[in-house]
Amino acid sequence: MWNNYNRKKKQDAIFLNVKPVATNISVRKYSNGLLDRLDSGFGNYNKEKRTSRQSISTIDSMNQQFLPNVFYRNVAPIKWFLSMIGALPMKRAGPGKAKFVIGSIAFAYSIVFFTFLMIYVAYVANNRIIIVTSLSGPFEEAVIAYLFLVNILPIFLIPIMWWETRKICALVNDWDDFEILYYQISGHSVPLNLRGRSRTIAIALPILSILSVVITHVTMADFDLIQVVPYCILDNLTAMLGAWWYLICEALSTTANILAERFQKALRHIGPAAMVADYRALWLRLSKLTRDTGTATCYTFTFLNLYLFFIITLSIYGLMSQLSEGFGIKDIGLAITALWNVCLLFFICDQAHYASFNVRTNFQKKLLMVELNWMNSDAQTEINMFLRATEINPSNINCGGFFDVNRNLFKGLLTTMVTYLVVLLQFQISIPTDVRTVNRNITISDDISMSDASMNSDEMDADIMTTIMTTLAATTTTAAVPPVRGRKG
Repeated sequence: MWNNYNRKKKQDAIFLNVKPVATNISVRKYSNGLLDRLDSGFGNYNKEKRTSRQSISTIDSMNQQFLPNVFYRNVAPIKWFLSMIGALPMKRAGPGKAKFVIGSIAFAYSIVFFTFLMIYVAYVANNRIIIVTSLSGPFEEAVIAYLFLVNILPIFLIPIMWWETRKICALVNDWDDFEILYYQISGHSVPLNLRGRSRTIAIALPILSILSVVITHVTMADFDLIQVVPYCILDNLTAMLGAWWYLICEALSTTANILAERFQKALRHIGPAAMVADYRALWLRLSKLTRDTGTATCYTFTFLNLYLFFIITLSIYGLMSQLSEGFGIKDIGLAITALWNVCLLFFICDQAHYASFNVRTNFQKKLLMVELNWMNSDAQTEINMFLRATEINPSNINCGGFFDVNRNLFKGLLTTMVTYLVVLLQFQISIPTDVRTVNRNITISDDISMSDASMNSDEMDADIMTTIMTTLAATTTTAAVPPVRGRKG
């Protein structure tokens, strides 16, 4: 027992948090940023238009001035949209100064907006609950009513985002520190060019979301503007959370590819082994950002993934259960709902998988392709330590320890979804046709039976009254006629 207790523990993962000195932002003497002048490709970046992903040879680093707020500027349009709907009350006075303050104006606005939205949603939910409780047909015909009730659930994402705003602020500040360290080692600022894409998403995605909600209400229910407005806000909330996740993962992927190519370029020139050590520290910092991306919004995206799984299963079941009667106008809304949420779930899983792959696997490929013959012993040792760090250091995006967000998650959710759909469709097929016909006409039959019963009761009352009146009339006539007497003879 004593030996087991004192047994050497398994080596933990490396979590290196490199904190650069922000007061003196300068390029290090062995930075390969000064060597970019030898590469003619850097000077032609503005003249050439490339359709493929930007590589290190298309990044102009001749401007040695440090540009802060690169990551924040790229995600700012989505951040401001989330703040407008009260989901992200983050206050930021400058680089590295993002924080969550309970007494701030942003949080007060979020509380007021959420209060009015909650009252509005409660009114709509009450109407939907009344509709659901008044249903008497089979479940496959009640799917539409349940679907509109389930679509209200994203309202709980707003307070969950409030709870995680501090972690999001810490993530943004860590990105600011990474930009300083990247500049000190590489010689130029992080070349992220996602702001145009972010603006396009912030404009196009709400329009598409509103159109999908309107089409769904027109085809599946009676169109009522008062009922549609809260659904548009909540659908935009889920769509913008997906856009926020997409941009952060795309920033991680782009930065990892650029860092790998710059590191490979730096190895072409014989330099001190400290340069390799600095790139290892920079990669470890990027790996920490990858892990923190999932940790910062773990509860939000756990709830969002469960919601998407539920809504996709419900809409696909409603769509498949109605196909036996032919494709109708209500099926258009179900198809749009299913397709929209499947695409959102796929992009969340795919972008996280792509970011993890670029941060770890792609970087390992670059390290394995390095030729160590011409390097000194110190540089070879640093390369081996770098490769070892990529092996034992986790770089996956994990939602707070619940699950890894990657393509396996999407596959697992689809597999579970298909299992549930098969079971539900088997129950539907096992119900006899006559029983389903009776269930569909149960309301009409009840109305007809109630009307017949009322008519029968009226007829019975009339017959009773007629019998009573006839009996009374016969008794009166019998009493009025004198008895016949015989003659005396």
